Amino acid sequence: MASRNVLTRLSGSTSALRRPLTTSSSAAASKLVSRAALASTPVARVPRSASRFLVGQNEAQKRMASSEEGGSTMTVRDALNSALEEEMLRDETVFIIGEEVARYNGAYKVTKGLLDKFGEDRVIDTPITESGFTGMAVGAALAGLRPVCEFMTWNFAMQSIDQIVNSGGKTYYMSGGNVPCPVVFRGPNGAAAGVGAQHSQDFCAWYGSVPGLKVISPWSAADCKGLLKAAIRDPNPVCFLENELLYGVSFPMTKEEMSEDFVLPIGKAKIEKEGTDVTVVAHSKMVTHSLEAAEILEKENGIKVEVINLRSIRPLDIETIIASVKKTNHLVTVEGGFPAFGVGSEIIAQICESSAFDFLDAPPERVTGADVPTPYAESLEHMAFPDTSIIAKVLKRHLYRQ
Repeated sequence: MASRNVLTRLSGSTSALRRPLTTSSSAAASKLVSRAALASTPVARVPRSASRFLVGQNEAQKRMASSEEGGSTMTVRDALNSALEEEMLRDETVFIIGEEVARYNGAYKVTKGLLDKFGEDRVIDTPITESGFTGMAVGAALAGLRPVCEFMTWNFAMQSIDQIVNSGGKTYYMSGGNVPCPVVFRGPNGAAAGVGAQHSQDFCAWYGSVPGLKVISPWSAADCKGLLKAAIRDPNPVCFLENELLYGVSFPMTKEEMSEDFVLPIGKAKIEKEGTDVTVVAHSKMVTHSLEAAEILEKENGIKVEVINLRSIRPLDIETIIASVKKTNHLVTVEGGFPAFGVGSEIIAQICESSAFDFLDAPPERVTGADVPTPYAESLEHMAFPDTSIIAKVLKRHLYRQ
């Protein structure tokens, strides 16, 4: 977790916490508003070895390294940065607000270089006041701007849940469609490494249960770039839930995905690997482990796993899942969140209520994080979340291939 050293940049005094914004940030915010007026499965240790689906950390610093096929690779961090830069160039009403997003280049360097390119009017540092700057972002969106509000972690967004859910999520509907709220809330979600229970929650199910919010949980660099651009352009408030452990990971990128015109539709899942024996639905980092498990099972047992990268939590692309289940006759969901009332629970409920139910040859199963607050001790933390071996074990058991 990066240091939250905002006080040093403000005034060197704790009195800075009592100010709503820094002097420069207040001026920038005023200019922006003025412009708007014018216009339950067992879990085990997560392996740290490199995957064939992901380039190792030593490649993370290469923004666009040439591949054998003549394409490129890009880290998740750089994909997010590119999406922000391209949308800020495209639309002058887009701006970024949050802790350390400007002079520090972002706690995770997602906003690196944007202050130099766009200035303090559009890249605004704030004090440690999530409730305050989230309210400013929602207000700016209601006034006609398109703010991107960064949380250092979604756990800190608990300070802002009233602004996100009530002010942001409800206004478009309650105004009869007359007052859109085009704000994007983004930052790392779920468990990282050694950050304790208060910094390790997965909020996909929380925000996914709220009508009026769109919720995205991307996996690859292409997901992050295409979906963040779509989120910024959307008239609804969007919760963009990233994964800290994926920021430095590189993914292959096609020329189309590298283009500034590349945008992905919100609410559409992607089949990352086609198969005929069992459907696995995952999102965020769990897509990596699901693909690895699918490769192991195909090599060792001849089991062909279809892996669906959910990408969008709300709206949920249940049609793609239904079509896959009708083909494979089996369903396993994988997530890093808690088992109770989770994303997997909702998917299974909708499948059982749909036309796909009669095609199931076995009860659907969930692979989730442990139903306990995330342990701080490293040895216990690794046991609290699914990994490749656990997913492979569950799939073999599910298909009676033990």
